[in-house]
Amino acid sequence: MLVYRLCNPKYSNDLSGTGAAITGGRWNKKGRAVLYTSESTALALLEVVVNIPPMFQPTLNLLTLEIPENLLADFNRDMLPGNWFKYPAPTILAEIGENFYRNDSILGIKVPSSVVSNNSNIILNPNSKVYPQVKIISNEPFIFDPRLYRKSY
Repeated sequence: MLVYRLCNPKYSNDLSGTGAAITGGRWNKKGRAVLYTSESTALALLEVVVNIPPMFQPTLNLLTLEIPENLLADFNRDMLPGNWFKYPAPTILAEIGENFYRNDSILGIKVPSSVVSNNSNIILNPNSKVYPQVKIISNEPFIFDPRLYRKSY
């Protein structure tokens, strides 16, 4: 299975999940290293766009990673609270993620995107014993269309 990640070129070869551990996120607590990826380039872009200030054009690289899909945990959407897609994220989501990350034979979890709920993000666990199976297929500069960050009228 191929997954995609947009990130600062400076960190494009870093698959450690350190950034997510520093800040925490929707699906991880502060201190828990995970790597956020998406099932498509378009979703990876939307996940970046919703988190950048207006008029800011980031320099990004697009990583394409190959992962073994059979090592992802089955995620039951019924486990989610009714407000799972809200911002800021309900803290229970990081707790749900934590329950999966404790099992080091699971590579990660496939979860719904709060931006496009019928698409998925794949949250990878760098502490998994199967994490060495994650392979970088490509790492290329991403051309960010300026229409995505222009000032509103």
